[in-house]
Amino acid sequence: MVLKKGDKSFDFALKNKDGKLHKLSDIKSNYVVVYFYPKDSTPGCTIEANEFTELINDFKKLNAEVIGISGGDEESKRKFCDKHNLKITLLSDHNFKISKKYGVYGEKSFLGKKFLGINRTTFVLDKNKKIIMVYENVKVQEHAKEILKFVKNLN
Repeated sequence: MVLKKGDKSFDFALKNKDGKLHKLSDIKSNYVVVYFYPKDSTPGCTIEANEFTELINDFKKLNAEVIGISGGDEESKRKFCDKHNLKITLLSDHNFKISKKYGVYGEKSFLGKKFLGINRTTFVLDKNKKIIMVYENVKVQEHAKEILKFVKNLN
């Protein structure tokens, strides 16, 4: 079951493209945007990551941190970031442990085939790491702008 608005997020520690460990509890921003995406370097995930990158300074001005999480290893994240000049933090959940805890890993369907994977979902957390908004079944186009508008309205 997907974590919902009002739930407290749990702490996690995952590695970025450089192998550096990022802990949720270490983030001191007023807001944390945690977005789960299916796979590095796929068309939809590239659009979403590029849009968050374009708006990263706007998020920072609002004291909001943006973190993308998906499967794949650190090398996959590095290649994805380098190829598209991404400026956001992408973390490797190679065994989907965190994705499962958030409830975003499960059965998916594409072209009639069923498989397991990450369902595109975004969580907005406050400074106490309480979930203040959940976006499920995300459409990538303009999603980063939608999140930015939500965070702006909180201020």
